[in-house]
Amino acid sequence: MRLIDSHCHLNYEGLAERQEEVLEAARLRGVEGFLNISTRQREWDDVIGVAERNPDVWATVGVHPHEADAHPDLGAQALIDAASHSNVIAIGECGLDYYYDKSDRQAQRERFQAHIEAARQTGLPLVVHTREAEADTAEMLEGAVREGGVTGVLHCFTGSAELARKGLDLGFYVSLSGIVTFKNAQDLQDTAKWLPADHMLVETDAPFLAPVPHRGQKCEPAFVVDTAAFVAQLRGEEPEALGEATTANFFKLFSKAA
Repeated sequence: MRLIDSHCHLNYEGLAERQEEVLEAARLRGVEGFLNISTRQREWDDVIGVAERNPDVWATVGVHPHEADAHPDLGAQALIDAASHSNVIAIGECGLDYYYDKSDRQAQRERFQAHIEAARQTGLPLVVHTREAEADTAEMLEGAVREGGVTGVLHCFTGSAELARKGLDLGFYVSLSGIVTFKNAQDLQDTAKWLPADHMLVETDAPFLAPVPHRGQKCEPAFVVDTAAFVAQLRGEEPEALGEATTANFFKLFSKAA
């Protein structure tokens, strides 16, 4: 099966110490590319560095909503400048998280807006994190798309069917992680069955959220194969066909990678 892990954190503890081993294990299972995601400004150079060393790894620049309070001065220009690097293919991860509320909600919205502006000016897609913040996320993305020049992906999707449809209506992609394999994820599994094949991605969010049959382990990019196989079975599709479709979608959305 041919796949891309469209969202992983290769510089996080648990993967960083054995990065080459982790990447090679995934390649042996048919994973042909990896999008290495940044969540804090101080990580940007290291995240880009992995991409510089590996031709099948790309990077993002962004600040996770949990980190909004720690980046009070982050504006669009810093993101735009960092995104000029040839290996940076997206802006994020960014968005809103009202579940943990680790940062002030207004600060989260301000940082998210900076990412939206950077995406518009660079032409790069957004990698959007949203949890328990559907109304505000939808409102901000609607405004962004209305102004033009913004697209992206709702990563590690766990939201409602309504949010998935809203994202699709706005031209965004929906990415499924190992969560879709969990026993208590029936609603998400129902959504996975009807997602349009031309707007779906798969990811690990490694080192988090290892799919069945790896629950309890440190998640690795290789495990995207298990998530893809599960989703294919849900949809009544051949795993190879799902792999080809999601790989094509990745390069369509993240066109700078092509």
